[in-house]
Parts: sequence; C-alpha cells; structure tokens
Amino acid sequence: MTFDPETATFLIAGPVRIHPRVLRAMATPSLNHRGEFFHGVVQEIRELLPVAFGAKGRQAVLSGSGTAGLEAVYAGLVPKDGTTVVVANGNFGDRTDAIVRRYASHVVTVRAPWGKGLPVEEVRAALEAGDVRAVCVVHNETSVGLANDLAAIAPHVRHAGALFLVDGISAVAGIPLPIEAWGVDAVVAGSQKGLAAPAGLALVHLSERAAAALHPGTYYLDLAAHLASLEKNDTPWTPAVPLFLALREALVLLREEGLEGRLARTRRLAEAARAAVAALGLELFPDPRFASDTVTAVRNPSGLGDPQLRKALEREYNVLVQGGQGSLVGQIFRLGHMGIADWPDLLVTFAALERILGKHGRLPRPGAAMTEVVARMP
Repeated sequence: MTFDPETATFLIAGPVRIHPRVLRAMATPSLNHRGEFFHGVVQEIRELLPVAFGAKGRQAVLSGSGTAGLEAVYAGLVPKDGTTVVVANGNFGDRTDAIVRRYASHVVTVRAPWGKGLPVEEVRAALEAGDVRAVCVVHNETSVGLANDLAAIAPHVRHAGALFLVDGISAVAGIPLPIEAWGVDAVVAGSQKGLAAPAGLALVHLSERAAAALHPGTYYLDLAAHLASLEKNDTPWTPAVPLFLALREALVLLREEGLEGRLARTRRLAEAARAAVAALGLELFPDPRFASDTVTAVRNPSGLGDPQLRKALEREYNVLVQGGQGSLVGQIFRLGHMGIADWPDLLVTFAALERILGKHGRLPRPGAAMTEVVARMP
C-alpha cells in the first residue's frame, strides 16, 4: 500500500489531523491583512484564546512555529542579569536550554535522564542558591511521551519570586495546565498540536507581571509590539493570513467541544493506548507515573526496529506514527492522540500493530489490544 495523505490514519506527535472545516477556512481568497474583514478575524481569535489557555491574560499570536514563540518569550523575559534556571529531561528541554543561552547572562541547567520525571529537589536547590529571576521548563516532553509535574515545582518557583516560563506547545488543549493555580507567567502553544490547526503559528499567554517585565529582544518576535497591535485587532508585521483563518475555525471547534471535554477525551484515548500497549507485551519508554496524555512513547520490541514496525505500519496499512529523536532514533515509536484524534484512529492503529507483531511471532494474546481499546470507548 502506498502512503495516501487523504486517507491515512495519522497519529504522529504533531502536526495532527486537521478537521475539514479548518482546511476549508484556508481556501478563502486573498484578504487585505490591514482591512476591516481581517481585523474582525483577529478580534474573534483574541476572544477565543482564553478558551484554549483556560485563563485570561495578555495573549498573542505569532506567525512562526512554536519555536518562534519560545524565542519570543525567552528573548523578552530571561534576565540580562541574575540567574535563569532551565529544567531539561528530553529533546525539547535541550532546545529550551539552547535558546535561553542565546539571551541569558547566567544559566543553570538542571537535568534528568530522558524519560524520567523532574528532579524536584535539584530544582529547589538551584532556586535556593539565590538570585534566580526565571525558570524555564517544558510541560509536555513529546520526545519521550512524558508530562512534567509542574505542580511539584510551582511552589518553589513562586517562593523564589522567579518568572515561570513554560513550553506548553504540546500541552495546551491536551493536558491540564492550570496557569493561574501554578503561577505560570508565560506559556507558549503550537497551533499544530492540541488545537488541531495547521503548523505555523505560535500562541503566547503572558501574566500581567510578565507583560510588564518584557524587554527588547528580537525585532520580528518582539512580544510588546505584538501585544500592542493585537489590542487594535492588528498584527505588527504581515501575518500568515490563511493560518489565522484556520486557527479561528479550530478555536471555534474547541469552544464547541469545550476545553474540559477535549482534555477528557484526550485522557481517555491515552489510557486506552497505554492499556493496549501493555496488552501487546510492549513497554512505555517514560516512567509510567508521568506518561503523557497527548503522546504515548513505546519501546521497540527486541529485534524489531523501524523498518519492521513503524515503516511497516505506513507501508502496509497507511498508518503513520512517529519515531524517536536524537539518541532514541530506532529505539522507540510514538503515538500522538491529541487534537481531534478519536477512537477509530486507535482501533485501526492497534489492529495493524497486532497484525504486524503476529507476523513476527511476537503477539502474546491476539485481540487483547483491541479489547482494551474497545473497553474504554464511551
């Protein structure tokens, strides 16, 4: 079978499958991005952003990937003096560290092995060392299928008085992120993850404290300029107009489902995926206590690598899942079940995995994975 994007079961860790309503929104003829119609689109997006973040605050949309949003936050908020603490336990934590070091004068990086939970005591010790002005951490580490326990470090960050800057690219609208309860000052979301919009936009939430602390960083990604323009339903530079139209429709879909409804559905899918993985005799890569609800990372079974497993899913069954990153290439595969992913996606994927493992004589109980998925369907 040849890969067919029109009919594929698409469960990579982002970008995710896009609803036809969102796709159609991008087919709108060219618009004047300084005209009244587009200003109305921007106004609607502004009104809908609190639905996505689950909180009100100073919020912006930038034309650029999630990494652009991170650079905007770090360039505008990491201190020129004092210490910035970065917590890293996966590929995207390493990315945060690399970006922050472009802008911060003094960085302390607290690391844990990929797939392990946050080293809370080490974070606390770094904060107690004094003069920490910002803490940067990834909420949902898609590279290893792990959701970091931000609630465990939030009180320590608050006690230190540091800005709490969070990469929420694959967390927003995918796993609970109580911004106000945790005292988070900045969150970056990616359009292509839990929101199920096309890739290419970064959404940023800032607390009032963070907005007041912004200082000049990059020119194009100057958050102060974006916030000022958005207050007038405008953008400082030429925006990616079709992506804004798509984002508006994706946010309308989220409002229709409700944030709590989407989070609950995503969690049920994750629980079913984890149970099905266990029924196949496979192992999760991360510490199961911190397994993500948006991405399930699975160790490849001994003797079966990408060609026999992940590539076979695509080649034989038109099912796309994602491989590992960095040192985990060929060691794991990852199932993304966020956005508008739903039960038929899991059923097709695990039916195909059962078939592949069976062909290799590695299926312990035929039908067990499917049974686990069906048992958790509403």
